[in-house]
Amino acid sequence: MKKIWVLIADEAITRILQWPEVGDELESVEELTDADAHANAGDLRRDAYGRRAGSATQAGRQNTPHRLRSTASVTSSAGEAEQHLEAEGFAKRVAEHLATAHNQKRFDELQIVAAPRFLGLLRKALTPQVAATVTDSLNKDLVHLENSDITARLRAAKRDDSTTAG
Repeated sequence: MKKIWVLIADEAITRILQWPEVGDELESVEELTDADAHANAGDLRRDAYGRRAGSATQAGRQNTPHRLRSTASVTSSAGEAEQHLEAEGFAKRVAEHLATAHNQKRFDELQIVAAPRFLGLLRKALTPQVAATVTDSLNKDLVHLENSDITARLRAAKRDDSTTAG
């Protein structure tokens, strides 16, 4: 019988579940977390705040020919860039873990359910061998749901696909 893994992920947590041989609810296999993603967002931007004390615009300065107005600060951009790099790194670590598990023949097929941005990062990071095992993907953030809720959602999505395909 084929071992079908279901990877449920966001930018901080990856849960690997498996369709059971007996029973109808997904079973937990393992969980990977990114410690850096759990850091306080302020911690990720600490250096940016230190380097860029004050406003990112010149609106408050006198004697400037142009009064720049901006709703986004350089500091928030620096924090967002740092978070994106952390997410890319986590996607690579997850992809490496999947490649190792695939080489060990721990799964035959892979279904991926991930938050939209992380799904894109993960797809880019997968090896061709692991990518070839992906039979389905869904861009939803379900990582914090119980296994029973994930099972129900995936079964409903399958039903919806089969009714719209016919």
